[in-house]
Amino acid sequence: MISLRSFPLLLGALSTLASAASDYHESLVLQPLPQSSLLASFNFRSNATKESFDERNFQYFPRALGQILQHAHAEELHLRFTTGRWDAESWGSRPWNGTKEGGTGVELWAWIDAVDEQEAFARWITLTQSLSGLFCASLNFIDSTRTTRPVTSFQPAGDHSTAKDLHLLHGTLPGEVVCTENLTPFLKLLPCKGKAGISSLFDGHKLFDASWQSMAVDVRPVCLQSGECLVQIEQTVDIALDLERSKRTRDNPIPRPVPVEQLVCDASKSYHSEDACYPLENPSGKGWGLTEVFGRSINGVCPLAEGQKAEDGPVCLRVPHEREVSVSPGAIESKKPDGFTRCYTLQPSTPFDITMREQESTTQVPLDEPILRAERTIVGHGQERGGMRNIFDNPSDTDAVDFIYFETLPWFLRPYIHTLEATITGRDGVRRSVPASQIIRETVYRPAIDRERGTQLELALTVPAASTVTLTYDFEKAILRYTEYPPDANRGFNVAPAVIKLGARDRQGDPIYMRTTSLLLPLPTPDFSMPYNVIILTSTVIALAFGSIFNLLVRRFVTVEEAAALTAQTLKGRIAGKVVALRDKIKGKGAKVE
Repeated sequence: MISLRSFPLLLGALSTLASAASDYHESLVLQPLPQSSLLASFNFRSNATKESFDERNFQYFPRALGQILQHAHAEELHLRFTTGRWDAESWGSRPWNGTKEGGTGVELWAWIDAVDEQEAFARWITLTQSLSGLFCASLNFIDSTRTTRPVTSFQPAGDHSTAKDLHLLHGTLPGEVVCTENLTPFLKLLPCKGKAGISSLFDGHKLFDASWQSMAVDVRPVCLQSGECLVQIEQTVDIALDLERSKRTRDNPIPRPVPVEQLVCDASKSYHSEDACYPLENPSGKGWGLTEVFGRSINGVCPLAEGQKAEDGPVCLRVPHEREVSVSPGAIESKKPDGFTRCYTLQPSTPFDITMREQESTTQVPLDEPILRAERTIVGHGQERGGMRNIFDNPSDTDAVDFIYFETLPWFLRPYIHTLEATITGRDGVRRSVPASQIIRETVYRPAIDRERGTQLELALTVPAASTVTLTYDFEKAILRYTEYPPDANRGFNVAPAVIKLGARDRQGDPIYMRTTSLLLPLPTPDFSMPYNVIILTSTVIALAFGSIFNLLVRRFVTVEEAAALTAQTLKGRIAGKVVALRDKIKGKGAKVE
């Protein structure tokens, strides 16, 4: 049986094998989720031969991005734009096993060819500044304080030559707001630029109104079995839409409460009453359509996407085969033997739409349970010290979970590693403290340097079966200079999400990645009204002193009699001047008349 998470990976593998026949491939996987949600996974893949890429002969590979990679000597690139939160408890494990997902905001890591670390960092700054202009993002703010060098958390996804000296650099911007300014450059990298094919579904109003969305750009070198080497770019967009919210029309953008008579409540709850309602998940399949959810249909097929067979159509739907699905005329349907997947081959110039009416369904698409659940919070009180608490829950009753925990802390958050403690809680609720060395197998720690670099912490952890591990450590908050505070200093400072790397489910595939939520760290904030008061008082004193000295140097002090005489003389001179001017004016007119 092919699960939801392995199906996009299978499509990726098939498109890689077919890359020799087609230099461009695109696919869309639609999967209804519990709680009236819809997962849409878009994938676009372009290839360019290594020779043409080095000679800057770009055909399907975007020239704007290719020239940046060549100038910065970036051999492999991974860029993520993510907003929202993935509800693992309701929706299961993440799409693409988390490999196409980043932390909240913007996340970037790349392998750069350089002689030493100094040259690699200089090229890294060139890369971030160039990508900042290309994607209309604040990537230029990824400086040395936001840059780390992971050791075991990330591995190259491409086929690299051993003759090159590659350096891995990683940076995050957890406070970056992802919006349509980032979507437009993303679409311009596609061959059809959102005008045809599945990319024509993209609408910024729908995309960024989703409960969770992630945009990914991956560039890597790939060598085929035939010996041909390619430079491959893969662009992925994953969104989890709320069906009821997405069905609102443009002329009704404000969500309104559901009328009381339309509420579906769970009457089995003890607190159920006329004024207390617990929403009941509708057991029947929700009705929806592409035009209804996205506001538009798919505009035919991108002319550059060739070589896709009917059984590997660009649009696939994950619903039980017993459900009725209406599609546009001319589309060819191909059902998979797993009983849940059907793919469609589109006509070149015919709009494509999918419509599913609400109907009863006794079979549900299986969702994979996450291997690990993680939670990360800041504890403590006060403006001077605090603590970090990480909770890892292993839902398996038989197998332990081994993973790599990687987090980046800003330099003004100073952790005390000697306070690291571990607590194990079993399913029976018994809680016991154990030495941290029993849970942590390996530690990579790089302390921070004030205003130069942040703290880097990588831990190799093991969570026993049917257990919950809680890791805590204390930290100290630094006091910044008043010029280092942002305009919204009382809001707090963003702390980047932690990255969790797990082994593959079958021990042979790609690793599984997870990201925790970002954190908000309050720091001691000075009273910014005091500098204003000091400036006002200082300006007043300076004005008084300057005015007095200016008067002493410029003004002439005389007696009252001298002042009266000067005033009389001045008045007499003014009257005489007026008389002379009037006489000259009269004489001038008389001369003009003659």
